[in-house]
Amino acid sequence: MTVLPDDGLSLAAEFPDATHEQWQRLVEGVLRKSGKEVSGAAAEDALSTTLEDGLRTRPLYTARDAAPDPGLPGFAPYVRGGRPEGNTAGGWDVRQRHTALSEHAVLADLENGGTSLWLVLGEGGIPLDGLGRALEGVYLDLAPVVLDAGRDTEQAAEALLRLYDGKGVDAAAVRGNLGGDPLGHEARTGTALDFAPYAALAARCAEQYPGLRALTVDALPYHEAGGSAAQELGASLATGVAYLRELTEAGLGVEQAAGQLEFRYAATADQFLTIAKLRAARRLWARVAEVCGAPGAQVQHVVTSPVMMARRDPWVNMLRTTVATLAAGVGGADSVTVLPFDHALGLPDAFARRIARNTSTILIEESHLARVIDPAGGSWYVEQLTDQLAQAAWEFFRTIERDGGQAAVLRSGRLRTDLATTWAERSKKLAKRREPITGVSEFPLLAEKPVDREPAPEPPSGGLPRVRRDEAYEELRARSDAHLAATGARPRIFLATIGSAAAYTARATFAANLFQAGGIEPVTDGTFEDSGATEAVLCSSDALYAEQAEQAAESLRAAGARHVFLAGRGEYAGIDSYVFAGCDAIDVLSATLDRMGVS
Repeated sequence: MTVLPDDGLSLAAEFPDATHEQWQRLVEGVLRKSGKEVSGAAAEDALSTTLEDGLRTRPLYTARDAAPDPGLPGFAPYVRGGRPEGNTAGGWDVRQRHTALSEHAVLADLENGGTSLWLVLGEGGIPLDGLGRALEGVYLDLAPVVLDAGRDTEQAAEALLRLYDGKGVDAAAVRGNLGGDPLGHEARTGTALDFAPYAALAARCAEQYPGLRALTVDALPYHEAGGSAAQELGASLATGVAYLRELTEAGLGVEQAAGQLEFRYAATADQFLTIAKLRAARRLWARVAEVCGAPGAQVQHVVTSPVMMARRDPWVNMLRTTVATLAAGVGGADSVTVLPFDHALGLPDAFARRIARNTSTILIEESHLARVIDPAGGSWYVEQLTDQLAQAAWEFFRTIERDGGQAAVLRSGRLRTDLATTWAERSKKLAKRREPITGVSEFPLLAEKPVDREPAPEPPSGGLPRVRRDEAYEELRARSDAHLAATGARPRIFLATIGSAAAYTARATFAANLFQAGGIEPVTDGTFEDSGATEAVLCSSDALYAEQAEQAAESLRAAGARHVFLAGRGEYAGIDSYVFAGCDAIDVLSATLDRMGVS
C-alpha cells in the first residue's frame, strides 16, 4: 500500500509530472488532424494570437515565461499598485460622470454608491453658471469633485473654489481635480491653449489645497480616435512629460509638479489587456518619475470605453462595462467611472445610472474584488503581457519625443495618421467579424424596439475623430430602418435550405446572423416566390452542394432571384457570391443593400 503525502491534495500524486515537450506533441497531433504539419515550438506558435502593437499571446504559459520583477504594492515600479494597501480599505473611488443638469441625479449617485463626481462643464456639458446648482446639497468636504471644462477650465476652477470658500470647506479637506488638460483639449478640438493659466492653478493647488490636483492627463482622446493600448499609453506619457516640463519651468518643484497630475485611461471588455495596460502605465510613469527625480506612483482614473458601447441591443453594454470594470479593479485603478449602458444613445435615464453605480458596488461589496491587492499578479500570462505592452508603449513614447513631443505630433498630423492606421487595421477585423460585436455583428435582433433617450450635449470636436466599433454596422442598420419606415417592411433575403436539418442548420444560422447584421431580414418559411425577397442564399453541406447546388440555383433564378449566394466556399455554376466565416461582411451587406435599392 502506498502512503500519499498528507497535503490534502493527493489526487493523482502518484502520476509523473507532464513536460512541456509532451504537451507540444499532443498539440502536434491535434494540428495534424486539421491538416497542419508542424512540430515543436512551431506547433505552439500555430495556436498563438497576434494582437495590436505586435503583442503576441501564446496558448500556454509556464514558470519559464519570466517577466521583470513587478516589485511590491506601494513600491517602485508600482506595477502591483500605487499604494501598499491597494483598494482593500474600501474599494476604488466610484466616480460618476454628469454632462447635464438633472434634478436629483448628482445626489442620487452620491447617496447610492457613488463616492466622487466628474462634472463636464462648458462646451458639451453643464453651463458654467450651473455649477452651483449641480452641487446643491452636496457635502463638498466629503465628496471629491473632478472638473472637465476644456477651454473654460480656469473659469470653472475659480467657480468651484469660490463654492468651497462660500461653504466654509477647509482647504485641507478639499479633494478632487480641476481637470486642466490643454493638450487633451487640443487633441479634441485642434485648438491650442496657453499653458500659463494651468500652471497658475497648479501652483495654487500645491500651495493652498494639498488634496486637490490641477491637471488631468486624459488618454481617452487617443483611445476614442482608434488608438491601440500602446498608443494610448505612449501618448499619455508624452503628455505627462510635457506637463512636467511646463510646470517646472513655471517654478514648481519636480515633486510638486508630478503631484498635480492624474491620468485617465479607458477600460475595455478585453479584460486581460486592460489589466496589463494599467499595470504597464504605472511601471512606465515610475520610470519617467525616476529619471525626473520625483519618484512616486501614478494616480489612475479609469473610464469604461466609449468605443465599445453599441447603439443596437444596448443592454449588452451592461455586460461589457461589467467586464471592463472588473479589469479596472484588478488592474489597480484608483477611480473608476462606469458609463451607463445607454451612453451612446443620449442622456442616461435613472435606471441606467443606477446600474452603472451598482456595477462597481457589486464587484467591491459582493464579489470582494478589492479585498486582494493585484489579484492578477503572478499570473505568467498577465506578467508577460504587462511587460510586452510596456515595451511597445515605451517605444511609441520615444517616437513622440523624437518628433518634438506631444504638442508637435498633434500639430503635425503625425499622431492622427498613426491612430488612423491602427483603426483601419482594426476596422478590417470588425468588418470580417474577427472581432465580434454581440448584438450587432453577431446575434443581432431586428425585432428589437429602439431605446430612445434625450440627446446629450454635443461634445467638443474639430480635432481627432471619435470612432465606435459598431459604426459600419450602424450605417447599414440605419439604411434598413429608413427602408422600413418608407415601405413598412425590411429588405429580405430567402434562405434556401437543402437536405436535412443536420445538413443545413449550421450554415443557415450563419447566414441569418450575417444578413441580420446589415438589417436584412432572413426568410426561411415557404417558397422564394412567397418570401417577398429578391435574393437568396443556398444553405447546406459541402456534399449536398456538390450534388444539388447548381440545380437549386437554377430553380431560384427561374423563380425570380436576381442574386444567389452560397453559404460556404467552392465554385458552382449559377452562384453569384459566396459568404463564409472571415468574409468581409460590410462589403457583402453594403453591396446587397445597394442591389435591393435600400439607400
